[in-house]
Amino acid sequence: MHSFCAMLLLAFVVVGHSSSASNKVWEEWKIQHRKVYDNQSEMVFRRAVWEKNMQTVLRHNQEASAGKHSFTMGLNHLADMTGEEVNEKLNGLKLEEPFQFRNDTFKEASSLLTPQSVDWRKSGLVSPVQNQGSCGSCWAFSSLGALEGQMKKQTGVLVPLSPQNLVDCSTNDGNHGCRGGYISKAYSYIIRNGGVDAESFYPYEHQNGKCRYSVKGKAGYCSDLHILPHGDEKTLQAVVGSVGPVAVAVNAMLPSFHLYRGGLYNVPSCNPQLINHAVLAVGYGTDQGQDFWLVKNSWGTAWGEEGFIRIARNKNNLCGIASFAVYPML
Repeated sequence: MHSFCAMLLLAFVVVGHSSSASNKVWEEWKIQHRKVYDNQSEMVFRRAVWEKNMQTVLRHNQEASAGKHSFTMGLNHLADMTGEEVNEKLNGLKLEEPFQFRNDTFKEASSLLTPQSVDWRKSGLVSPVQNQGSCGSCWAFSSLGALEGQMKKQTGVLVPLSPQNLVDCSTNDGNHGCRGGYISKAYSYIIRNGGVDAESFYPYEHQNGKCRYSVKGKAGYCSDLHILPHGDEKTLQAVVGSVGPVAVAVNAMLPSFHLYRGGLYNVPSCNPQLINHAVLAVGYGTDQGQDFWLVKNSWGTAWGEEGFIRIARNKNNLCGIASFAVYPML
């Protein structure tokens, strides 16, 4: 959160939640996130939702200051949306059907010397964070993030790939564009199609469109995919540590996730059985004795730690981080 907005939040608390202080924070927040509403009734509703989220953020951060939480929350661009709206519009991961695991692959990966910590951003395997907007296309961003890393390892060049290409063109493979999709079926399309375009050639539009794939813009391809054993964080660590970024699914249903600002996200009530959002595991490490996963989201840089979140690791598959993990083979 910008320092000015943080200062206003403090003022809001100090003056006892006065309407004038609240108005200042509201106006600053609207400017910061370029919010414009269609009419007065819409603005009144959004303001009420924002106020409720403001109270949640203030209460949580006061508790965090007292040592009750290992992360903070903030008034990001989602703060005028209800939790139900975020889950309906942004969390578009469809639940996968059971797959046969190739255990020989995982035995091989698990036998490798796994580094204590990894951050693939430092090796140039992670493209800049994008904002999927009000389109349930997380599955496209997640799957392409893993493919971008493998293409960088193969070619030496990191080329952002086109989520819009997948949104528009993979419906025949079982995906539903902005209404959601499957990580595995994103790869099925790329394999069947013989490739996927670069983001620069086929830019993201935040909505469904007509399929315009062209081999002229092709910048990525794969021949197969590997799905890791369900709920196995040790194998996920081995693969992230040795192979590169891995597409993963998480439970992103809670307001604490929607309004996550920074720190180690450790919420025991984040049920690993309720996965609904696709993200990208780009590394892992340990901070002050606490293990974490480093995860890239597709909700823009105003969310979390410049678009990333650190989720508690080795906490019984918290938020389902290892419930469905996939990486592509070139």
